[in-house]
Amino acid sequence: MSEIDIARILVVDDEESMRRFLSILLEKDGHQVAVASGGEEALGRIQAESFDVLVTDLKMPGMSGLELLAKVREAEPALPVIVLTAFASDASAIEAMDRGAFQFVEKKAKNDEICLVVKNALSMRRLQSENQVLKRQLKSRHEDRKIIGNSEEMHKVFKMVDRVAATDATILVYGESGTGKELIAREIHYRSHRAGGPFVSINCGALPKELLESNLFGHMRGSFTGAIKDQAGLFTVSENGTFFLDEVGEMAPATQVKLLRALQEREIIPVGGTKPIKINVRLIAATNADLEKEVSEGRFRTDLFYRLNVIPISLPPLRARRDDIPLLVDHFLSRFAPGEGKRITREALDALCRYDWPGNVRELENVIERAVIMNEGGPVQNSDLGEKVVQGPNRKGRLVIDTPCLTLEELEREYIVKVLQYTAWQKKRASEILGINPSTLYRKLIAYGMAERAAAEEGFNGGEEEESAERAA
Repeated sequence: MSEIDIARILVVDDEESMRRFLSILLEKDGHQVAVASGGEEALGRIQAESFDVLVTDLKMPGMSGLELLAKVREAEPALPVIVLTAFASDASAIEAMDRGAFQFVEKKAKNDEICLVVKNALSMRRLQSENQVLKRQLKSRHEDRKIIGNSEEMHKVFKMVDRVAATDATILVYGESGTGKELIAREIHYRSHRAGGPFVSINCGALPKELLESNLFGHMRGSFTGAIKDQAGLFTVSENGTFFLDEVGEMAPATQVKLLRALQEREIIPVGGTKPIKINVRLIAATNADLEKEVSEGRFRTDLFYRLNVIPISLPPLRARRDDIPLLVDHFLSRFAPGEGKRITREALDALCRYDWPGNVRELENVIERAVIMNEGGPVQNSDLGEKVVQGPNRKGRLVIDTPCLTLEELEREYIVKVLQYTAWQKKRASEILGINPSTLYRKLIAYGMAERAAAEEGFNGGEEEESAERAA
């Protein structure tokens, strides 16, 4: 698929002067243009080459534009077709729209109008192409970008996800930027009965507020400058699926009113429209702001807040779950250096664990990707991480000096617990890392009063084999 502003366009017209005119106009606009003098020739080119837009005359000898449209719809249903007509009132032009043409254009239209219709057709083509790719890749991407965490804080999040996934309840995910709010939303979607439907997301802070409403609810032709045709909104696109609304606190008051209606009535009204459209969508919203404070200060509607906050899920910042950092590092090393068995030195891992991670997991991911690129061979070292991470500035810009006053026994206990957490409480692997046998590990856990907890953790079996080993010892 070509970029929006540079595309391959096929122009079909039996008049050479019209073909030449459109070729010059569209090439001047930066596109690559091919021409055909009739429908049969056009079909041959479409079968042999790839095009992003087809522009065809309606009235042609032999195969008419309507006949060409029908055959193109069968062969290349995603290819936008723009039909040329002498008059806007031409019944054939109206029929072409009913048969799936993207738009019709009068031959006497201004050059800018023709270029705008082509640009809009290319935008639709790009969105369709991206949607097809996403549908094929979404499941694998979700599995690849799974949620990593074995800390107590993340176990609470996982339990909440387990409870709410099977429901259709509206969810509000709280968390700083980079904590993985969209990953949680995707996890809920793929565990729900809507997993076969689309997962659609939008960041309310990434769009101008005047455009957000149109993107959410769609618009009708003529509702504003540039609205040359009806356009479905993302609520409609995500029908029977899940709609993830990120940074919902950035939404303008007028759009908040329409979102509230969508949640209450399960229907939307496009911009410029009067007829409500029923929707069947599960909404998951997210914010990195204090919405209760936004409500108290009058910047966010109270009624909308309570509609969104049916089930709140709070994602902890990475600095509050440092025990997960070794797991995350191992995961990112495997992703960015697949098949290499890439490792990291103890000093470099300590630096990562000391750093305060204002950008959370996303920042850690970027740091590991950079480290793999900068690494000249062997394990990742401090020099691969970057000065900021190694020096360890926290969110207030102070150096974090990690020198706890612990006894040797306390240090040993802390280290054993961290290794167990790192291995998801797998005794055999933990024993190998610690350099002790399983029975010794089990005795230490009894001494720490942690045997019952260890036995209950997933992946750890403190059962009869360990007990018999203890008795034998």
